[in-house]
Amino acid sequence: MKTLLIVYHSVTGGTQQMAEAAAAAAQAQGNASALTVKLQRAHETHPADVLAADGYLFATPENLAAIAGLMKDFFDRCYYPALDRLNGRPYAAMICAGSDGQNALRQVERIATGWRLKPVADGLIVCTHAQTPERILAPKIIGADDLARCAELGAGLAAGLMLGVF
Repeated sequence: MKTLLIVYHSVTGGTQQMAEAAAAAAQAQGNASALTVKLQRAHETHPADVLAADGYLFATPENLAAIAGLMKDFFDRCYYPALDRLNGRPYAAMICAGSDGQNALRQVERIATGWRLKPVADGLIVCTHAQTPERILAPKIIGADDLARCAELGAGLAAGLMLGVF
């Protein structure tokens, strides 16, 4: 049995929609005896959850050109207890961005490199183009095409884990 842990943070709903699309597609890839998909909010995820998983999908909004504070808190709390205990495990990242999302993605990639995780897909950035205070704080609706990209990423991670490719 393999476990895919999807850790996310969301305030306006965009990242949550992305994470849920990935989780649903991952669950649809196989039977419950071959893969467990755990979709967890960052503030509810602990080092034991990270250590128990075989692969990871990290999903965060871009806040002030960086990962969200609660996502950073997750990494801060889990980083050292998991250090040198995750080497070679697969991961991917998704960013719900208002502008370009590149710096937030770089931050996740640097943390994953420190954990010695193996990237198995390019980082996925969904840009909402929210640039005014009203649009930044407004609930987000992620389009079908972008949700399909998120689903494809989740399905690919799940298939790779179940087939032993990663």
